[in-house]
Amino acid sequence: MKKDLKTKFSTRQYMLSRDFEVYYYSDSVIPDVEHHSHDYYEFYFFLEGNITMHIGDASFSLRPGTMVIIPPGIPHHATLLDSNHPYRRFVFWISESFLSSLIGISEDYRYLPDLALKNTFLTHKFTEIEFNTLQGKLFSLIDEIHSERFAKSAKILITVSDFMISINRMVYESQNPGNTEAESDSLYQSIIHYIETHIDENLSLDIIAEKLYISKFHISHVFTETNGLPLHKYITKKRLEMCKDAILSGQDISSVASSYGFSDYSTFYRAFVKEYGVSPKKYKDEIIRKAH
Repeated sequence: MKKDLKTKFSTRQYMLSRDFEVYYYSDSVIPDVEHHSHDYYEFYFFLEGNITMHIGDASFSLRPGTMVIIPPGIPHHATLLDSNHPYRRFVFWISESFLSSLIGISEDYRYLPDLALKNTFLTHKFTEIEFNTLQGKLFSLIDEIHSERFAKSAKILITVSDFMISINRMVYESQNPGNTEAESDSLYQSIIHYIETHIDENLSLDIIAEKLYISKFHISHVFTETNGLPLHKYITKKRLEMCKDAILSGQDISSVASSYGFSDYSTFYRAFVKEYGVSPKKYKDEIIRKAH
């Protein structure tokens, strides 16, 4: 599942798509980009680097985890100050027409664009948990865009819509405190997303904590409290469900274990019997018999 989702930086400052474009950049050196403006919204997410952001007459540095929203017609550019450190960021461009179509579905989509228009531009520093969640959503979107999977267009639309409403909700809740469960819910969703997108890889509490940059004790507490199962038991159950579905779809029983992250067949076999009460082959045979 590991893919290179990075985009080579281009000085192009216009959209090729009618609706939106999204890019993940990681550079040590970038060409100079002059002060410029767009006829679409730019959502910029700063991960790391040493830069100065210039918007209109304002200039400022950014902290990792900061989002900048630049409305149409507002001149801006970024200056890279240190090429010894990688400059990493996401850039999400969305047209006014596509944004209007989302707003037609729900007025909640306009919360951030309206704030940005009111203040010329908008900056917001997400919590570590929130920003990790957003990174996962953006990588999933980029991955889907470059895939050739069934229902690709529908999945992209759902993912974009989810991403847009998520950032609106996160900022709204930070500016209108009152939901004390929001941060825990965000972390839980980040954990679930990481597991589902890395189910065929080595998964452990230590690895997930490292990837999400969160204490493993905090992850363990939040996950068990929210899900009711310890993390390792959830991972095993999730893998078994996927193996069961793969077996019923006709995949070879002996190969599904490694496909969904089990270290060896005997470990998979014991876990399957413990979960379903029968061997994988007997389970398959019984389901097929009942179907006929």
